[in-house]
Amino acid sequence: MQVHIKTIHESSAAVGWTGPRTVVIDRTAREGGMGIGFSGGELLLMAIGASICNNLYHHAAAMDIPLQQLEVIVNGDWAGDPPHAQNIRYDVKLGADAPRDKIEALLKQADHHAEVPHTLRSGVAVRLNNYELVKVAVG
Repeated sequence: MQVHIKTIHESSAAVGWTGPRTVVIDRTAREGGMGIGFSGGELLLMAIGASICNNLYHHAAAMDIPLQQLEVIVNGDWAGDPPHAQNIRYDVKLGADAPRDKIEALLKQADHHAEVPHTLRSGVAVRLNNYELVKVAVG
C-alpha cells in the first residue's frame, strides 16, 4: 500500500491520494494553515473509525447480521512535546436485527481484528526512508 501527499501551489494545504481517491490535508487556521482540509490528527482518528467500520461490516456479513445503520465516533486527546495522541476511544451506534449477545460478539470481533487499532495497540516503527532536495524557482 502506498499513499502520496503533495502541497498545493506553495501553500500549506496538500492533496493526498492513492489510486483515484483524494483527500485535502491542511493545518487549521489557528496553526497557520488555511483550514481547508483535514489535519494529520483528524486523519489518524478517521483511520481508526474507518477500520472499525469496515471490520464491523466484514464480521457482520460473516456472522449473518444485517447492519442497517452504522456510526463510529472516535475521540482522542493530544498532549506532550512533541504532541502525541492519547486516550483514544470510540463509540458505535448501530442498527441491526440481532440479539444483544450476537451484537456484542460482533463488536468484540471487529475491535480485535480492525487493522488500524490493532497496529496502534501493538506499536509500529515509523522512519524516514529517504529524501530528495528539489530545485525551486526563485522570485
